[in-house]
Amino acid sequence: MALLLLLMQYKLWFGEGSFREGLELSRTVAEQELKNDLASQRNDVLAAEVEELKTGLESVEERARSELGMVKKNETFIQILESRPEDNDRE
Repeated sequence: MALLLLLMQYKLWFGEGSFREGLELSRTVAEQELKNDLASQRNDVLAAEVEELKTGLESVEERARSELGMVKKNETFIQILESRPEDNDRE
């Protein structure tokens, strides 16, 4: 009887579908749910950005100016260069 009890305890703690395996699966599920939540938040931000780009011309214009260096017709582009310390040494 004691041997049968020990065998059942072994399966409970170390066998397939054991208590320890269940804890590991619970931890894995919790980690994956966290990753899913973060991905969902990022998707929401990207979806809002896509919607803004589809409907609002201001954001398209802003991106064209900042990322591509584009200017509107009849605008003058002025670039101000800051002096570097080595430029002052040459004078």
